[in-house]
Amino acid sequence: MGRVTVRRPVLTLSAQGERRRVDALAGEEPLELRVGGRPLAVTMRTPGHDVELAHGFLLTEAVIASRSDVQSARFCPHSARPGLPDSNVLDVELARGVPGPAASAERNFYTTSSCGVCGKTSLDAVRLRTRFPPAADPVTVTAATLASLPDALRAAQRVFQLTGGLHGAGLFTARGDLLVAREDVGRHNAVDKVLGWALLAQRIPAIGCILMVSGRASFELVQKAVMAGIPMLAAVSAPSSLAVELAVDAGLTLIGFLRGHTMNVYAGQHRIARTPSGHQSLCEPA
Repeated sequence: MGRVTVRRPVLTLSAQGERRRVDALAGEEPLELRVGGRPLAVTMRTPGHDVELAHGFLLTEAVIASRSDVQSARFCPHSARPGLPDSNVLDVELARGVPGPAASAERNFYTTSSCGVCGKTSLDAVRLRTRFPPAADPVTVTAATLASLPDALRAAQRVFQLTGGLHGAGLFTARGDLLVAREDVGRHNAVDKVLGWALLAQRIPAIGCILMVSGRASFELVQKAVMAGIPMLAAVSAPSSLAVELAVDAGLTLIGFLRGHTMNVYAGQHRIARTPSGHQSLCEPA
């Protein structure tokens, strides 16, 4: 699978003894994102779907709002950055009349694959104003449909099945149909790739959709969903307190600990479809 996975020798120790074998590891390389030739951010990511990653990142940074806001996205030949292959430098040219990133949004330094927010200078700078507020989205989803999403996402994570080392994100319809799934060593990168796909497919705002993530629901992932106009975010693990606060403020439905037929709904409970008795049957069809 090219640079997506790397094979390395490993010594396995167990109660049965030891053995040497070749293991598949998730690829991780830096990507430098430039806008108009000017460096904006460097993130550690799993190579692949880099153009989607760039579009998703710029969407969630409030730089672009549609596919037409970008004139071109090209890998830079002869990047003149020592040690960084040309395929790891991507330059986005904005369309005429689209302003570039504000100085406060620039992250001209290394960003780890697990944290995309740590480059912000203050919490106020993180609270970006979305052009697609999800509060008015009337979509409802059954608990049975929500319960089916983790397995559907896991089935789409081909590289995770090989390596066990990647985060996953998927965009689903209210009926539980998978639109797109992406994987990456960084949870925020996986989401940016999904959102970049949606923007290029002209599905932003993502009205009536559910964003499913394989890990926890951090503040940044809630913010990314809000910036894309997604009304529901579901995670297999816990949300943070600030993630819940932002979900409530933005009118987003936030679900955590989605495992099997149990889940915690931290915000936006009105979008979970109920039976007339007020109880949701987990066995009813989606």
